[in-house]
Amino acid sequence: MNRPAYLTDHAIRHFIQSALAEDLGEGDHSTLATIPSDKISKAKLLIKDNGILAGIEMARLIFKEVDPTLKVILFKKDGEKITPGDIAFEVHGKAQSILSTERLVLNCMQRMSGIATLTYRLRKQIEGTPVQLMDTRKTTPNFRLMEKWAVTIGGGKNHRFALDDMMMLKDNHIDVAGGITLAVHQAVEYQKRKKIKLPIEVETRTLNEVKEALATNAVDVIMLDNMSLADMKEAVTLINGKCKTEASGGIAESSLQAIAGCGIDYISMGALTHSVKSLDMSLKIF
Repeated sequence: MNRPAYLTDHAIRHFIQSALAEDLGEGDHSTLATIPSDKISKAKLLIKDNGILAGIEMARLIFKEVDPTLKVILFKKDGEKITPGDIAFEVHGKAQSILSTERLVLNCMQRMSGIATLTYRLRKQIEGTPVQLMDTRKTTPNFRLMEKWAVTIGGGKNHRFALDDMMMLKDNHIDVAGGITLAVHQAVEYQKRKKIKLPIEVETRTLNEVKEALATNAVDVIMLDNMSLADMKEAVTLINGKCKTEASGGIAESSLQAIAGCGIDYISMGALTHSVKSLDMSLKIF
């Protein structure tokens, strides 16, 4: 599976090193005290839940960063369905290295697999439609790399990764700027001054705001925020393909099919990353 562009080697290594520093502190004293440095062991990643596996590639990279001599044997791939009793991988090598990386591997894989599982389930609700399911920036600080990666593994689409890769003019921007027209004009002028070219998305709350956003002739995506199905359908008719459309705001699983039927391009859900139950799994020495 191809990695998203934001998953550079530098970004991944920075995350792993930071996470290990947080977890290990001055050292894994329990392991250092009880396990000889030359003790060789092997462990298996045991699945205890149904779902979609995510984070196995990340686990491999964590083991490699901590101890390049560890040998990881993969039995499952990211994006595969898993059931209780499955073995995702085995890792062979120094017992100290395995034990010191155990919690970071599990924390990543359990949460990433929970996100991938939820994304997969919700995406299935709109299967057969051209609508794409997207995440948001409602992520865990310092864990966005993993959470957004998990969304793609589950079949979802990443929205902007950070504040610098598109301009999203939301209600607060619009209210402070003095309205949609002024906010969009200022965004366009800013890009000219900075000599940059970024997509512009505008959040709209009413059909009148949709009309105002359209009239600027400078918007790439119009977000339909907390609109009724009737208003969404009318908004799509008004927009008529002049730009992309995104439904957002309080969207529940039960309403996905109806929203997809309105003819929009994207549905964004913060719940993909902020309201997830981690999948149960454990790393067992054998």
